[in-house]
Formats: sequence, structure tokens, C-alpha cells
Amino acid sequence: MGYPEDALAGDEELLLHRHPHWKMLFWPAVTFILATAIAGFLLGLAQAKLDGTALNVVLIVIGVAWLAIVLWRCLPPLIRWRSTHFIVTDRRVLIRHGVLTHTGIDIPMGRISNVQFRHGLFDRMLGTGTLIIGSSSEDPLEFDDIPRVERVHALLYHQVFDAMDLHRGRGDDPRGGGEVTGDYR
Repeated sequence: MGYPEDALAGDEELLLHRHPHWKMLFWPAVTFILATAIAGFLLGLAQAKLDGTALNVVLIVIGVAWLAIVLWRCLPPLIRWRSTHFIVTDRRVLIRHGVLTHTGIDIPMGRISNVQFRHGLFDRMLGTGTLIIGSSSEDPLEFDDIPRVERVHALLYHQVFDAMDLHRGRGDDPRGGGEVTGDYR
């Protein structure tokens, strides 16, 4: 069993596990392609113009420069993307990110008061958007670059609605307010 299953309770069911949308990797990919193309061009130029020790020195300088650019501009966004998790279970929403310093947010389904999404034209074309989760006691939390945000919104809405129905059937308010007195639909 791997992540995120090992972060769940024994009888908790994993419904969704996503990383942020790939659009956050667009500019690092462009940087990688351009750096590789420029390094390849410079290597070809150096081999045509130089030989011997000068060629070896130039090849090493080009290789080190290429590696430095890739490590500086491409690797951190890739690691950030890979180490960010958006997880929905039948009980809660979990957000985890970080490599050296882990940060996490858990929102129980019963504490969610509303779920919204927002995406502009460009986000709609890419199939991504911002998910906004309103908790009964805090300011809304916004999570950017959620892939298929409309589907995630619908899933969360149904999970929250089902949690309310479950608590309503027992005669208590899932938001901690005591007895249910009205219809929340």
C-alpha cells in the first residue's frame, strides 16, 4: 500500500487522488526544451570550430550550464507538482504538499458548508480551475489548478450532501448545531 492509502483510517474509502494540473509544468518544460536546444546547438558549433583541450573545456562548460539551468528552473516545479496531493475520501478532504517540510489540511465532510469552483476561459480550455471549500468555522479555502474541477466539485457536493443525509437520519445536525430543524436541500 502506498501514498495516500497509508494516510487513511482503516475503514476510510479513497474517492479521489489528484496532483495539480499539468499547466504548472508548462514553463519548466519550455525552459528544458529551450535549454536543451541551445546546448545542442552550442555543442555542434563547438565541435565544428574547436578541437583538443579547448573543445573539452567548452563541452564541460556547456554541460554544466545546461545542468544548472535544468536543476534551477525545471526540477523544483516538478518536485512541487509531484509532492502536492489533493485527496477526497468518504469522510474528509486532505491536501498535502512539501518535501522537506510537509504541510497538510484535513477538512471533515461534516464541516464543509459549501463547495464552489471558478475557472476562466483559459482554465476551461485546459480542464482545470480553482476549487473553493467553505468550512462552517473558517474563511473559504481556495485550491488552484485542480484538474477537472467541475467533476471534483460535483463529487464533493454529493459527499457533503450524503454526509448531511446520514446525520439527518440520526436526528443531529452535521455542523454541530444540535437537532435538525429544516431541510438543507
